[in-house]
Amino acid sequence: MTTRLDFLVNWARSNSLWPMPFCTACCGIEFMAAAASRYDLARFGMERLSFSPRQADVLLCAGRLPFKLAPVMRRLYDQMPQPKWVIAMGACASTGGVFDTYAMVQGIDSIVPVDIFVPGCPPRPEGLIYGILLLQKKVRDESLSEHGLRAERPIDPGSLRIPPQLIDELSEPFGNSIHQTRSG
Repeated sequence: MTTRLDFLVNWARSNSLWPMPFCTACCGIEFMAAAASRYDLARFGMERLSFSPRQADVLLCAGRLPFKLAPVMRRLYDQMPQPKWVIAMGACASTGGVFDTYAMVQGIDSIVPVDIFVPGCPPRPEGLIYGILLLQKKVRDESLSEHGLRAERPIDPGSLRIPPQLIDELSEPFGNSIHQTRSG
């Protein structure tokens, strides 16, 4: 009984993923190409792009992430309802890419947990589509009987993700004259 219910729920989830694009660089152009008519993400149930985190279940980070935007990305991720997944598209989102500087996050997996990494600089639309197919396979293989599979993991001192206060501390040299913080 559980197996049939798992199959039905996971089939519905995997074929109706609603991505929220977080495009900050050239990978965003490749994402737009993948969503256009030639590659057509609608074939995979992703034709509805959601620009509200409360209506999305896939956070698609395409491009580099400065420390100033890191608290914004973390807040968007926290506002997404469960179940939710994250795709890091491109070398900049995955590892910092060629921007090995003090201003760039060296891999968004230190801010949010990432499910699929799509390599390339920038990755071709075919690479993104392959990453989406891998995410669909991952969703299909989940089981409702796994306890804690979709449990929220709040930020704690021992985790890999950086808490917003530390992000603010790291980004202090980039603050403006009135000393605003992004996560406060």
